[in-house]
Amino acid sequence: MKNTSRRAFLQNASLCVLAAPISLNEPANILAAASQAGGPHVIFPTIPHERIAVGSYPFRELIAGQHDDKPTAANKMSIKDFPSHVAEKFGIHKIEPWSEHFLSTETTYLDELRNAATKSGTTFVNVAADNPDSLYSPDTTVRKRAAQFCNRWIDVAAHLGSPSVRLNIAVVKDAKPEAGPLAEQMKRIAGYAASQNVVMHLENDNPHSEDPFFVAALLDRIASPWVHALPDFGNSVVALPPEAAYRGLYEMFAHAYGISHVKDAEVNGPNSVALVDLARVFGIAKKNAYKGFFSMEYESNGDPYSGTINLINTTIKNIS
Repeated sequence: MKNTSRRAFLQNASLCVLAAPISLNEPANILAAASQAGGPHVIFPTIPHERIAVGSYPFRELIAGQHDDKPTAANKMSIKDFPSHVAEKFGIHKIEPWSEHFLSTETTYLDELRNAATKSGTTFVNVAADNPDSLYSPDTTVRKRAAQFCNRWIDVAAHLGSPSVRLNIAVVKDAKPEAGPLAEQMKRIAGYAASQNVVMHLENDNPHSEDPFFVAALLDRIASPWVHALPDFGNSVVALPPEAAYRGLYEMFAHAYGISHVKDAEVNGPNSVALVDLARVFGIAKKNAYKGFFSMEYESNGDPYSGTINLINTTIKNIS
C-alpha cells in the first residue's frame, strides 16, 4: 500500500491509559476503554443483531482501493460510501474496513470517512490492515518499516473510533517466524497500541506465518491484554485437516477478545470449496465465553450480498 503519512515508531509507549468504559451500543466514539488494571475494557453489546458487523473485504471487487489497477474507476464504490451501503443493504450499522480500500491515511480523508459513518449511524468495530512488510524479516530496515506500518494503522483505528485493528504477519520467503523474537517485536507495538486505546488482533490467516497454534503460542509469549486472537472460521479449514482445524479454532477463541470472521465456506482452488461447520464453530465460541463481534466475511462462490444475508441470519440464530 502506498504510504501517505507516517508516525515515528515509539518503542517505549505507555502500557496504561485510564478511561471510563464506553458502551458499543452507542453510534458515536467506540474506542476501547482501559480498565483500572491497564488493559482494554470494551462493553460489548449483548443483543445478537448488535454483535453483527460486515467487512469490506468480500466486496473488494466493488470498492475502489489500492488493490485495484484503477482505484478511481467511476463504477467503483468509495469506502466512504460503504457505511451507508451496509446500513441500507443489510440493516447493519457496524463495519470492518480493509486497509486496501483506503486511498489515503491522511487526517482529512479519515475525517470524511468517520463523518460519513456517523451520518449513517455506523461505527467501526475493527480495521483489517495488511502489512506488505514482515515483522520477522532478517532485514532490519524491513522490520522497522513493518513496525511503522503497524503504528500507522493503530493511529487510523484510533482516529476512526475503532476499538481494534487486525495486523497481519507477512511471510518471508524460505523462512518461518520464530516466536521469541517476533513476540518481543510485537510487545513494543502493543505498547503503542495501549497508548492509543486500540487492541491488536492476530488472525489465523496465512498458513505459513499465521497457523492458529503458532498464533496462540505467540500470544502466550506476548502476554499483553492489548494483543488477542482473531478467529477466522474458514482459513484454518482450508489449510489444515478437519479435526486440527477445529482444534486450532478452539485455541483462537480461547485467546479471542473483540472480533471474529464468520464464513460458511472458503474457496480452495478453482473447483474446490471447503465447507465450515458453523454450528460447531459457534459452539466453540460459546464454550470460550466469547463476547465480541462477529464480522461477516463471505468468501464462497456466488453473490456476496445474498451470501452475507445468509451469514447474518445464521449467526443471529446461533448466538441468540
